[in-house]
Parts: sequence; C-alpha cells; structure tokens
Amino acid sequence: MLDTVKWGIIGCGDVTEVKSGPAFSRVPHSELVAVMRRDGAKAADYAQRHGVPKWYDQADDLLNDPEVNAIYVATPPDTHKEYTIKALRLGKPVYVEKPMALNTAQCEEMVRVSEETGTPLFVAYYRRALPYFLKVKELVEQGVIGDIKTVHTIVHKSPSAEETAPGAQPKWRVLPEVSGGGHFHDLASHQFDFLEFLLGPITQATGVARNQAGLYPADDAVVAAFGFDSGVVGSGSWCFTVPPNQQKEETYLLGSKGKITFSFFEMGKLTIETEHTTEVLTIPAPAHIQQPMIESVVAALRGEGTCASTGETGTRSSRILDLITQG
Repeated sequence: MLDTVKWGIIGCGDVTEVKSGPAFSRVPHSELVAVMRRDGAKAADYAQRHGVPKWYDQADDLLNDPEVNAIYVATPPDTHKEYTIKALRLGKPVYVEKPMALNTAQCEEMVRVSEETGTPLFVAYYRRALPYFLKVKELVEQGVIGDIKTVHTIVHKSPSAEETAPGAQPKWRVLPEVSGGGHFHDLASHQFDFLEFLLGPITQATGVARNQAGLYPADDAVVAAFGFDSGVVGSGSWCFTVPPNQQKEETYLLGSKGKITFSFFEMGKLTIETEHTTEVLTIPAPAHIQQPMIESVVAALRGEGTCASTGETGTRSSRILDLITQG
C-alpha cells in the first residue's frame, strides 16, 4: 500500500493539459512530482506551467526516479506496453491511457506482468467513474426503462481540416502502427468499455471496417453487431467522413418500458422516455474529466477502495475492437 501516491507522467502531451494532469495534485494523498516528454523544452515548459518539481526527456530517467512511486503512461498506444511493463517490473503501479495497447495480445502481456509482479495496473477508461455515466447505470439498474433489449450507437463525424487540407500529414491517431487503428479505435474503445460496465460481458462481436475516403491509412467507416452474455443485442455505426450537416453522435438503450438516450462524447444531457413521460437530465462533467477515476485509483493504491477500470477490463475492450475490425 502507498501512503502518498507520487506520480510521474510519461508523455505530458495535450491529453494531460486539462483532462488528467492537474487532477493528480488535486486528489488527496496524491502528488504530481515529475513529467517526461522527448522534447525536453516542452517537458520543462509543462513542468513550469503546472508547478511540477521535476521534468525529464528520457522515460527511463523518470521511471528510475526514487521519488516517483506510480506511473501515468500518456503516450500513443505503440509504447504503452513497453513503458507499462518497465514500470511494473520496478514495482511501480501504472495508470495507462486508452486504448490500453495496440492489440489484445499486448494487453494480455501487460496483465500477465502485473499479475507476476503483484503490481496494480489501471486503465484510463474514466467514464466508469463520471457522474453522467454512473447516472445511466443507476437508471438501468433501477429498471426505469424495464429490461434492456437493445443498445445502438452512432458516431458520424466530419474529417478535420488537418485531414483534408492540401498536403495534409496524417496524425498518429490514424496511423495503425502507432494507435492500433484509427478514430474508431480511439473512440469506440471508450464505448465498449462502458457498455460492458453497464450491461455485462460482450460475448459476440463482428463487423466490417473500410477505408473509404483514403485520407489516411486507418479505416474511416465501421459497422458492428455485438451481443452480451445477458441476452442484450447491440449495433453500431461509425463514419468519420460525413458532411458537416450529417454529423451525429448518440447512443440509446431500448428497454421493455422505455428508452434512454445519451452521448458518449458530448455528455451533459441524457433523455429518459417512458410510455407517459419524457425527462431530460443535465449532468455536467468535472473540470478535469479524469479526476473521479484518478481518485478511485489513489484510493485503491492506499487500500481504501477499488478502481473499476483495471488491466483485465481494459483488455476486454481491445479484444472487442479486434473482433470487429478483423471480422
């Protein structure tokens, strides 16, 4: 058990600026003591702006810092396995960004080392701890819309300007050798993780993935069908090259008594429809969206609670992505 969790971040890029980084020092018994980025000037700038005592431009230097006793891996997925395993073998618990790794096999190797070393491994599927999504779970468990029959999700987005501009250079999220896939892997990983948290294990999944627009190497259109051990069935459609007026992002749960509609990425509002009523709830996200999850990780490391997002659950999400895109 740890008394004070003293974090080091490997990869202090954009995702850590607001979503996660500041939260590490806002959680009781938790401190951010060191950051690392290969560009030393950017690491130093981050440390200065966020009041972090130390910075490094080499991951091994941060990993071996005796003051750092827990590691947040926030690099692209192609280095998640390497840094996670190094930290675990040093006896330092890891909180790793999602997707957990490039593929299921890498995730399984990370879990295996966690088990061998007895060092905890957590994954940044922070929707498992957000009030908005916990409210969806509460409504389902209370039977507000009866027995859940189906779940359907749509993520239709326009390509970004950086993907369509003349001479555009693809970013790492759409390079499969770096990210494991494309926008589908980046976004749907969150969705399938939460759906399993909500409805139980997905035991069947298949799909078709295509690159239709040729803007980058990864797939840009995916359709999927999946089934839960509970008997609930689901479907999804993801397309990242629709025109602006056709953008849509929503998920709905259809039950024997009604329907719940919510958003994975806009959040804020969720709608509950039953036979005679329609209710709209507004549940804002916290300023640092990963803070509730980080609180649960710190509680687990101090022996005061548990964290709902582990290496085992993170591996399940990657396995579903693999089944769909390789099906």
